[in-house]
Parts: sequence; structure tokens; C-alpha cells
Amino acid sequence: MTPHWELLRWAGRSIPVAWLLWVVVWVVLALRAKPAVRREGVRSRLAFSLPVALSMLLLLLAKRTHVGMALQASGPPWSWLFLRFIRFYPGVVWVGAPLMLLGTALAFWARFELAGNWSASVALKQDHELVQAGPYRFIRHPIYTGALLAVAGTACAIGQWRGLLALALTFGAVWYRTSLEDRLMAATFGDEYRRYQSRARRLIPFIL
Repeated sequence: MTPHWELLRWAGRSIPVAWLLWVVVWVVLALRAKPAVRREGVRSRLAFSLPVALSMLLLLLAKRTHVGMALQASGPPWSWLFLRFIRFYPGVVWVGAPLMLLGTALAFWARFELAGNWSASVALKQDHELVQAGPYRFIRHPIYTGALLAVAGTACAIGQWRGLLALALTFGAVWYRTSLEDRLMAATFGDEYRRYQSRARRLIPFIL
């Protein structure tokens, strides 16, 4: 195996390692979060978590796994998930892996800035603070931006339609969740949050 292909293989392996690191860091930091004084209902949580869980399943399915083979063998409507939307060449991995790592880094940065104010659901924490430092200066929900970048990078590296479907599901779930969070923060912080909304975009600086 040439050094080029060896590096390419390591680039591909960095993606599942980054996802595993994401889960570990999130679990550890969740132990330091402030207690919640108000939290969204179960149906609202499921409306977010189920599409995200399906997205992760789509990204993790491998062509060689029994599940993947069963889906392919079943024919329509599942077999198209494993068709490529982009022809494979090393560049797609070299683009996808850094994009995934960039998203992970952004989410970690935002998570550390949020500190104890973070919650796994839409919640108001005890002594909740309106964080506007770090990436929060430019976007109101940088953790979700990082997650979308990570999913987009993974989808690019995979190159199959299942990756794009995972990205679409994640975006829909994120848009729903950020809408709820914006309403809760506006109700809690009033004009201060509305001024913040006017200068910081939801997910993409200066655009969206």
C-alpha cells in the first residue's frame, strides 16, 4: 500500500474515532450541567431525538454489514440508500474527514463555552446564563452547526445517498430544536435575547 493510500485510510478512520470521542466528551460533561428548572415534554424530545437516531443509524450502516446487505437485497425502496451520489475518488474523503473534524472542534468549543448551561433537551437551567462568548458571538446555536458540519463531512466521505438522507434528517431536527430554544430564551431573557437574535444568526454566520 502506497503512503498516499495509507494516509487516505487513516483519514477515513478518523471519522468514527471523532464520533466516538464526541459521545464520550458529551457524557462526561453532562455530569457537570446545572439542574434544570424547566424542561420540554417527552413528545418534543422524541421529535428531535428520533430523526437524529435514524440519521446516526444511516451513517453507521456499512455495505458489508448484515443489515446493509439485507437492505440492499430487499430492493426498492431501500437499495438506493447504498448507491453513490458522487463517484468515489480520494478527494471526497480528504474533504469529508476535515469537515467532520472541523464540526467536532466547533461543537466542543461551543460546549465548553456553554459549560453548566448546556442541556440534552430544551431546558431552562438553575441560574441560567445567556452565553454570548466564543462562537456564540456569531451564531446562536454553534453546537448544532458543528453537528451539521460533522454529519455533512461524514456524508461526503461515505458518498452514498444514505449520507445525504442523514444530513436532511439532522437539519430538520436541528431547525425544530433551535426554534424551541429561541422561543424559550426569548421568553426568559426578553429584549436582551431579541437584541442578540438581531446580531447573531441561528446556524451560519451572516447567512442563516
